[in-house]
Amino acid sequence: MSLSFEQKTQAMRRQLSERKIVPGIAAPPFWRLLWKLGIALPPPLFLGFVPLTLLCGGFFAVLWGLVMYLASWRAQGTPLPTMLLVMLAAGALFGLIMAAVFRSHARRLQLPAWRDYTGTH
Repeated sequence: MSLSFEQKTQAMRRQLSERKIVPGIAAPPFWRLLWKLGIALPPPLFLGFVPLTLLCGGFFAVLWGLVMYLASWRAQGTPLPTMLLVMLAAGALFGLIMAAVFRSHARRLQLPAWRDYTGTH
């Protein structure tokens, strides 16, 4: 029997909680927001390195860039190409670090692919 996306995420959260994995690793706030918006994106522990890098890095670059623009860059008159380059570099670094963290946890937990997840692993 195949589980729905919601059933899989609930089972995954329960199972990882029992294994003492903090909720921020099992289901980070960004993922919970996407799920509430109806976006059925697999949890980060079940994604590959490249998608994790792009998702985490892209989200961070946009959010951090907006904060930097409002807090500093606008007043300093920072040129747009400089802003974009710094945002890209910060996002790439953050994305790479987060992808490494999530993939390390997934390997240690020996998690199956999301499509194969039954909530009993």
